[in-house]
Amino acid sequence: MKTVSCADAVNLIPDGATLMIGGFMGVGTPERLIDELVRQGKRNLIVIANDNAVPGRGIGKLVDAGLVSRTIASHIGLNPETQRQMIAGTMAVDLVPQGTLIERIRAGGSGLGGVLTPTGVGTLVEEGKQRIDLNGKSYLVETALRADFALINAFLADYLGNLSYALTARNFNPVMAMAADTTIVTAENIVPVGLISPDHVVTPAPLVDYLVTNA
Repeated sequence: MKTVSCADAVNLIPDGATLMIGGFMGVGTPERLIDELVRQGKRNLIVIANDNAVPGRGIGKLVDAGLVSRTIASHIGLNPETQRQMIAGTMAVDLVPQGTLIERIRAGGSGLGGVLTPTGVGTLVEEGKQRIDLNGKSYLVETALRADFALINAFLADYLGNLSYALTARNFNPVMAMAADTTIVTAENIVPVGLISPDHVVTPAPLVDYLVTNA
């Protein structure tokens, strides 16, 4: 694990990268990394996230700046700019049921090829997917999701990279930290090693590649 500035962390991300970004309507989203992505003008990003937040907040800032070419999310209803770009054909949108989305990410982080889910059987969601009948019940095969980078926000981090989260900010962050080739973390508080109780470590240090300084 390396400690880096926010600018240096975002310098690692090329145009066209696939990003998993933690957060639920902006809660638990790494805002400083989002702001730096906008400042550096990284383009053609593929964003995997629960939602696109709202204009001017969280992932909504990337959308406002026209930096997202595709989003894979469970909800875009509160971001009219995402909807406008989708209708205009400038952004591709893959809508995935929320439970299915998090399970696909979990599968990616656990080395699985995908998951079986009854969600979407007999609906438009089924189109183009393999259907399996098992023990008298039908399931869809949903493939695993991984990303080039996971952008994570924690409440506490130590200088080894152990992470702890606060309340509902512990949403998609821990699962996404497992499902990317490179994990970059911002934290509200960075503390010396040993101050986070082992019982409170949610994301262990070996999963973290870069910790952004709070300078």
